Amino acid sequence: MSRIGRLPIDVPAGVTVSVDGREVAVKGPKGELTLTVASPIEVSVEENQVLVTRPDDERESRSLHGLTRTLINNNIIGVTQGYSKGLEVVGTGYRVQQKGSSVEFALGFSHPVLIDPPAGITLTVEGTNKLTVSGIDKQAVGEAAANIRKIRKPEPYKGKGVRYAGEVVRRKAGKAGK
Repeated sequence: MSRIGRLPIDVPAGVTVSVDGREVAVKGPKGELTLTVASPIEVSVEENQVLVTRPDDERESRSLHGLTRTLINNNIIGVTQGYSKGLEVVGTGYRVQQKGSSVEFALGFSHPVLIDPPAGITLTVEGTNKLTVSGIDKQAVGEAAANIRKIRKPEPYKGKGVRYAGEVVRRKAGKAGK
């Protein structure tokens, strides 16, 4: 039995979870998220708890059991607290600034890079080198942060670029002088 999959999910006050066939809808104070559950897995709501069960011990059922439970739990956390990911811009002359709901990066290119946030994602700038990506969907927040980091990844010689908050960039030694 899956250790994660068999754990019941407690539904906090102010959150409603409804199951309609394969669709699981989670509605809370920050918004609403839906999830389509894969075919062998069953989801039921009983007494402020969500239970995820599997019909058999086939390999596919076992692999989807814990995954489905975690995705539903992530949706519940998302509509109550939300998710955020911090990014840092490191490098001389590298900076970020807010332009309405969009952000503009100066990353050593010949032009500024303007990023519009995807639907459901908010970008907030603190200072000139810190950016926070936040939203209710954990997957969308992570993907938006990864796409921003992809513009100029941190390079190993000087460490310049866009990195996650707290990310450690392994530095390389440069050319050895005579």
